Amino acid sequence: QVQLVESGGGLVQPGGSLRLSCAASGIIVSIYTMNWYRQAPGKQRELVATIPSLGNPNYADSSKGRFTISRDNAKNTVYLQMSSLKPEDTAVYYCHTNRRNRDYWGQGTQVTVSS
Repeated sequence: QVQLVESGGGLVQPGGSLRLSCAASGIIVSIYTMNWYRQAPGKQRELVATIPSLGNPNYADSSKGRFTISRDNAKNTVYLQMSSLKPEDTAVYYCHTNRRNRDYWGQGTQVTVSS
């Protein structure tokens, strides 16, 4: 059974930083593409960052240069380091992967950027 558990969200001021974590079980994060998505109120869920099993991470234009996706294979965990946060980054952030043509999502973690 694949489980993805996000943590690390919270309230942060504009310009601040947060690191989100996605602890995985039932799947080895180093051999699957892992993704971070976000969904703001009233908006569609959008892809933020991707880390493939091989190759370089990819980022949405909105997160490029400010966010960094990484993984710790020993902890089987994927991270999203977010810096220079803006109010428009406010959203629920979800960890995602696809295995055998089935999508798996975490429960999400709320990030609120506000002064």
